[in-house]
Amino acid sequence: MEYSENMQVSYTRAIKNMAEDDRPREKALKNGLNSLSTAELLAILVGSGTHGESVVDLCQRILNTFGNKLNNIAKLSIKDLTKQFKGIGTVKAITILAALELGRRYHSEKMPIRPQVTSSRSVYDYVKMDLIHLPHEEFWLLTLDRAKHITAKIKISTGGTHMTAVDSKIILKAAIDHLAEGIIIVHNHPSGNNTPSNNDDTITRQLCKSCAVIGIEMIDHVIVSETGYYSYIDEGRL
Repeated sequence: MEYSENMQVSYTRAIKNMAEDDRPREKALKNGLNSLSTAELLAILVGSGTHGESVVDLCQRILNTFGNKLNNIAKLSIKDLTKQFKGIGTVKAITILAALELGRRYHSEKMPIRPQVTSSRSVYDYVKMDLIHLPHEEFWLLTLDRAKHITAKIKISTGGTHMTAVDSKIILKAAIDHLAEGIIIVHNHPSGNNTPSNNDDTITRQLCKSCAVIGIEMIDHVIVSETGYYSYIDEGRL
């Protein structure tokens, strides 16, 4: 069949208007949610596409824009999504980001209530879901008991894309308030470069000296990002 230039092509905008075999909801009922592609899962949340683009195609385009990584989408704001993608309004943007936040919280719930620190890698695994998706720096404190079980995870400060201000007195007060036997300080580098900055080195030295005075063990300073982590203790710098 030949098409003239004036003929209009029919597009399926909403899931309910798609062929039954192509509908993500029906496929999920028949084969389970794990049978769906990431774009199809997002399509269930979004519900409808735009004129000329099906909902699944719209969701695949969103994924393609961010390297097919949900972690990159989780870094966006509601305004980012609504501005960049026609067909994504405020309600749809909130729905997408709320689902990603639920996934992050689900992952956190699977962690032991008081996990034990056995290595720098165990620290990274414990904090990465809180930090690697952030577009800005945050500084956190982990307090530990004598057996190196984590007793508290405390956000100390929030900063910009390149640094966050840290007051060692606030860290030490939090450690004392939680009767910590040891502490680990953690922060993220949104750039993906885990190399410590001069400011990172300075706060590490200050805390080491202060902790020694009050009898709290400074166990590690871990810098995290999507690409991995840097550990001061692993590098022989504590």
